[in-house]
Amino acid sequence: MAVEVVIVGAGIVGAACARSLARAGARVTVLDRGAAAAGTSAHGEGNLLVSDKGPGPELELATVSLHRWAALADELPDELGPRFPSVEHEAKGGLVVVTSAEGLAGLRRFADAQRASGVEAVEMSAEQARELEPDLAPGVVGAVHYPQDAQVQPVAATEALLASARRAGAEVRTGVEVTGPLLGAGGRLTGVVTSRGEVAADAVVVAAGPWSAEVADRLGSWIPVRPRRGMVLVTTPMPQRIRHKVYDGDYFAATQSAGAELQTSAVIESTQGGTVLIGSSREQVGFDERFRAEVPAEMARRAVAVFPFLARTNVMRSYLGFRPYMPDHLPVIGPDPVRAGLWFATGHEGAGVGLAPATGDLLAAQLLGLEPPVDPRPYAVDRPTLLETRPLETQP
Repeated sequence: MAVEVVIVGAGIVGAACARSLARAGARVTVLDRGAAAAGTSAHGEGNLLVSDKGPGPELELATVSLHRWAALADELPDELGPRFPSVEHEAKGGLVVVTSAEGLAGLRRFADAQRASGVEAVEMSAEQARELEPDLAPGVVGAVHYPQDAQVQPVAATEALLASARRAGAEVRTGVEVTGPLLGAGGRLTGVVTSRGEVAADAVVVAAGPWSAEVADRLGSWIPVRPRRGMVLVTTPMPQRIRHKVYDGDYFAATQSAGAELQTSAVIESTQGGTVLIGSSREQVGFDERFRAEVPAEMARRAVAVFPFLARTNVMRSYLGFRPYMPDHLPVIGPDPVRAGLWFATGHEGAGVGLAPATGDLLAAQLLGLEPPVDPRPYAVDRPTLLETRPLETQP
């Protein structure tokens, strides 16, 4: 008999888990209290990056996912047909630029370590960087080119993965909120209570992004995911002048920071529709959605420092979202150590789109007893770096 799995969350990670599980033979039901792809997945840029990840488990997961996305870009159109919107997979490559000798030295050290882990990282002089991006600011003194970096349209990608999961037998129910657990013998989780009735399952996967802690609490468990707010600016359409994903050398430090204060770095790229996306910001303010003018102002200042011509460009809109932050900057992918039957696939912060395919495959492999694509231990819920933040009453 097929394993019955409930996935809580219809964003990019939940969609990838649903596809991997359904194609491996599980009976999958995806639940979301809102619409599919309406949370974190709808408020990002669709990054598929290795350039911002140092050697270690996250880079390993990203490398596997990068290959999976390239394959999915071919598989999904064949599977779903020409009428389904494209995921807009674009292997545009990334370019990290610096404006000081100190920054260049740090970037070189970082790139050296990445190359030792198999990342393509090509050091460039300022002149070589301007061959790739002619409009770079005069102050740029050097760069590293990352040909492997790519991008997808995150909402289209999420919808495509969900459609593929449906073709494999999965059911997606939106407007359904999980309110509590169904418990069996020994306190094992045997399903969920929802706003529209009970749903039985052999396993429940929490893939609710920054809302995962709330869902875990309702199901009688705990996980240290919390929201980290970010904003993106969108310019009016223009002839394409930015050819790669370009960001300044401060971006990696911002992604790895544990600080709650506002942090910004320049992340700039064109879209196929002609707009330019400008990021990025990070701040821990809970789920506060109030607009703060200083955030886009600082982002715009940083962007103009990389591409001066943007000072003459109009921003037509901005959007903000919440990313699932983990204190040790690694996602959790695996079973809960306390509540049998409960699983997690969350905590990817801003890398959820890029890491989604490998996350889905890793989660499915563990749950169904298959060969995992990577060693699951670094992503375990009870890893030492998370146990030290866990309340004593919830210790395994």
